[in-house]
Amino acid sequence: MLIFIGLGLYDERDISVKGLDAVRAADKVYAEFYTSRLMGASIEMLEALYGKKIHLLSRTDVEGEPVWLEEARNKDVAFLVGGDAMVSTTHLDLRLRAAELGIKTVLIHSSSIVTAVSGLCGLQNYRFGRSTTIPFPYVSRGKRIIPETPYLVLKENLARNLHTMLFLDIQCADSGERFMTVNEGAALLLEMQDNAGEHILVDHLGVGIARAGAPDAVVKADRLSCLKSYDFGGPLHILLVPAKLHFMEAKALVALAEAPADLAREE
Repeated sequence: MLIFIGLGLYDERDISVKGLDAVRAADKVYAEFYTSRLMGASIEMLEALYGKKIHLLSRTDVEGEPVWLEEARNKDVAFLVGGDAMVSTTHLDLRLRAAELGIKTVLIHSSSIVTAVSGLCGLQNYRFGRSTTIPFPYVSRGKRIIPETPYLVLKENLARNLHTMLFLDIQCADSGERFMTVNEGAALLLEMQDNAGEHILVDHLGVGIARAGAPDAVVKADRLSCLKSYDFGGPLHILLVPAKLHFMEAKALVALAEAPADLAREE
């Protein structure tokens, strides 16, 4: 059996009691931390609380040829992920592969950034449209490339009067991990707008959230142009761009995210 276990938002203690029981009872424990990370806990901290050796998997181990999956035919194998167990399509793909192999799967859910942002800033969860990820720019044939998809998704959501949740890129390399900040994400969105020759984000409100679930979580709403220079501290960060605000959302953004009153107004 393959048991998908969400670890929650920030540290080793965010796991549910049900999840903790399942980890401790498992024959083998694997984890992947390239789709998300618990910034308040190391592998050693997880192992100390859970009482189990955790085998860390790379992207290739999960998305390429997950040979370790065969172990779940005759053993209880726990697969740990940051956040909730099925938010990433990577995990759905793995679950479907297991089903094709005749391996039973179980889900043990936990808190996710997808739901946490509404509680942190006051934007209503049913008013979010399609989410997207802002990737780091890359160089191709000597030219700096910024994918336009995040900007197109944002435009589509705004046209439908829906809020947008923008996940920020995580890069893993031999030199270490790189986490995109709200500052970089806001700057890249504005650059995408400039590249499109448009001005829809001029003076537009954005909401930056850092370290959701941590004691020092930061929630700040302001113009996207101002968020570029605000100090959010360490990762992980996420960026939200609201559509027109309900009066309760406007009130919440001022009270919970220090939004300028002239921007956070009911429309």
